[in-house]
Amino acid sequence: MQLPRAFNPALRMGFVPACRNGGSLAESPRVPNWILKMAETQPVAWAVLVLSAVAVAGLALSSLKVRGIGPGIAAVLFAGIAAGHFGIRIEPEILEFVREFGLVLFVFTIGLQLGPGFFASLKNNGARLNALAAAVVALGVALTVLLVAATGINPFAGVGLFTGATTNTPALGAAQQTVAIIAQGNTAAAEANRAALPALAYAVGYPAGIFGIIAAMLALGKIFRIDPAKEAAEFDAARKKGTEPLVRMNLVVENPNLDGLPIGEIPGRREIEVMVSRIKHTSRDSVELATEQTTIHTGDRILAIGTAKHLDAFRLIVGRKSGMDLMHMPGRVAFRRVVATRKEVLGKTIAELGLDSLYGVTITRVLRGDVEVTAAPELRLRFGDFLHVVGDEEHIAKAAAVLGNSLRALNQTNFIPIFLGILLGVLAGMVPFAFPGLPVPVRLGLAGGPLVLAILLSRIRQIGSVVWFMPATANTAIREMGIILFLACVGLKAGENFLPAILGGDGLLWLGCACAITTVPLLAVGIFARAVLKTNFIDLCGLLSGSMTDPPALAFANSVAKSDSPSVAYATVYPLAMLLRILAAQLLVLLFAR
Repeated sequence: MQLPRAFNPALRMGFVPACRNGGSLAESPRVPNWILKMAETQPVAWAVLVLSAVAVAGLALSSLKVRGIGPGIAAVLFAGIAAGHFGIRIEPEILEFVREFGLVLFVFTIGLQLGPGFFASLKNNGARLNALAAAVVALGVALTVLLVAATGINPFAGVGLFTGATTNTPALGAAQQTVAIIAQGNTAAAEANRAALPALAYAVGYPAGIFGIIAAMLALGKIFRIDPAKEAAEFDAARKKGTEPLVRMNLVVENPNLDGLPIGEIPGRREIEVMVSRIKHTSRDSVELATEQTTIHTGDRILAIGTAKHLDAFRLIVGRKSGMDLMHMPGRVAFRRVVATRKEVLGKTIAELGLDSLYGVTITRVLRGDVEVTAAPELRLRFGDFLHVVGDEEHIAKAAAVLGNSLRALNQTNFIPIFLGILLGVLAGMVPFAFPGLPVPVRLGLAGGPLVLAILLSRIRQIGSVVWFMPATANTAIREMGIILFLACVGLKAGENFLPAILGGDGLLWLGCACAITTVPLLAVGIFARAVLKTNFIDLCGLLSGSMTDPPALAFANSVAKSDSPSVAYATVYPLAMLLRILAAQLLVLLFAR
């Protein structure tokens, strides 16, 4: 599919460089001398200039929206296609390196961000949602194979349509790597043609993927006559019912069996995960800090913290509710939120820290991400945990120094764990997995290896002094940089033959196949999930956009729900869907190469 020089628009007009893989710059007399010199003698500087220009143009286009829908980050891909169409080239080796490195940065930061939520979701509704997402991927693979066989389109173009129609950029990267492996031994022209086809078809199928997902969600809403506002209200009610926030309860000690016992020895307290933070003895007028060693007596009033269910159980042990609110009683008891950042305390349990006996303070609750939990003695601290510390100001300050409480450390990115994780991820991606009937083994590759390792490392969180933690702002910045570089390179590589592919004999056929690969699996799984499993429409929208790993579709789902509620299901299925699509793209290449 290489175009003759006469049909290269840039060379016809004579003002755009084509570099080594697109013709000689010297053949274009209108190219300024400084561009000739830079492109030929400073290929790295030229590559940086081109990639920066493509990124600027694409990001400017990404802000354009029609009725709230826009191309998003995919605009960088189309800017790269436009540049490639007009003959702008950079060195193939530089292009390949930047593309793959950008892909690694993108998938690794995605894994770090979504990994903890992925494991947590499997305990609840996540297993069912992930099974449905896997069904979407499997149906897409099966439909791609059927369409290739029925229409006669190039199988490698079919792989590109699968990745583009499902808006999965890392899957495209995995497919290109596999194509390069199986192309060894072929002529250079055949290898280049095969490697270019998936990227070209991806660019054709991507718009169909974006709009096809949105169309599927709208169609499901019409089929089942769904009221999004009602579904959102039901979703929020079910979510609140499934989560038990921590609350306070003031109690009067009436159980004579507890008279003279330390708080730490109250029967069943640790099992039901209730903390006691304040106490007012009958013999005193002021409120005091309650620790594990504080002795209680009949008639004392205590302030307990836990879930409503656990507090009711604790009340039956202690006595009855008190009308006196210890939070508003005089005393030298204060509280602060302190963040755990010091390496020496990470991995230790709250009991092992012994802050109550050392400094006379009590940790009553821990905020980990978006989840607040009771500070049970066996809870191990992680970097970035926010601890609710109760005591007097002087002792809280000493405890804070032990815990670290450094916002600077919290917002600082330590790059040693990041690059160590990438190193391990790349090595994991090189491990071959043999499947019966396939000509070569499947590998996680540069797209899957770093993703899997990042998910696992985010779960482990710490090995010795190495902590896998990245501030949210740094994670977002590195992730966006990675995907921008990858899409710019993909666009530049596919741009030369993009318009001929669209306007040629197979262009409309490719678009039709891409629309089918997008919408048919979504509608099939969506109808089953709604009609049979009675899945809430908010969960369903998050599931569909997450199974396609498509942020623009998630943004549309959030706008339909008028909240961020679909993001819960999206984050639940995203990691598994990403991994399955990466593996599926490789399997399709190997299947078609037989």
